[in-house]
Amino acid sequence: MADTKAITFYDLQVSTGATISPFVWATKFAIRHKGFDLDVVEGGFTGIAERTGGKTERLPAIVDNGRWVLDSWGIVEYLDETYPERPMLIPHESVAVMTKTLDAWFWRTAVGPWMRSYCADYRDVCYEHDKEYITSSREVMLGGKLEDLQAGREDRLAAISASLEPLRIGLREHKFLGGDEPNYADYRIIGSFLWLASLAQTPPLAADDPLRDWIERVRDLFGGLGQHPGLFTLYGLEQREGDVDPFNRQAGMGGIHKRNTGPQSTQAETQFITKAKS
Repeated sequence: MADTKAITFYDLQVSTGATISPFVWATKFAIRHKGFDLDVVEGGFTGIAERTGGKTERLPAIVDNGRWVLDSWGIVEYLDETYPERPMLIPHESVAVMTKTLDAWFWRTAVGPWMRSYCADYRDVCYEHDKEYITSSREVMLGGKLEDLQAGREDRLAAISASLEPLRIGLREHKFLGGDEPNYADYRIIGSFLWLASLAQTPPLAADDPLRDWIERVRDLFGGLGQHPGLFTLYGLEQREGDVDPFNRQAGMGGIHKRNTGPQSTQAETQFITKAKS
């Protein structure tokens, strides 16, 4: 992979200098996965059309060999179609299907609830010249005042964390969602965690959350691409009396795995479910 050219990449940043958009984060990882450097055009939420010469009002956007490519999924398709000799982001159609399914579940389960729990923090971390736009647009999107929506988040954070158990189960025996090596599924989900890290001044995950290993493993890729100094910590959620456990501390294997190797392997379970009759 001798060609280490840079692809022009339009970033979406906040006042700390960190990227905020989950889609832009996923695109950063996708470009580096292909072995290209990032020629970053910095900026916030307002002025995107001006920065891109009227090509788009939304990010991510890239320019490669003079060609503009828009939309995070469109960029992934372009990179794989244009550079098939480089590590594939979507190595098989089944990966595309599962990535879309996983992403839809993650947004419904966690990103949406987190957005309502951190929406005022979201506004506060933005550049001053972006705050009016963020306030007005997000209040329309979310249906209320940001401070009102965020209020009481301490009562919600543990339950949001607990809802991520399927992701913990899936990663329990694997380094990445892609298996031994990362693929676009990893970048899509880490993008949302890094969006959260760009604004969450109250940690959303417990310090000992099993997801921490995978999160940090992906953040460390490509020379620590996901370790920007402007990011807040994701870890340190304190469990209060009455809160649900933020993750299943007594978890068995769960999920799909080979467990029936004969009567001896299922004896304990059989005894448990039939003891009421004995």
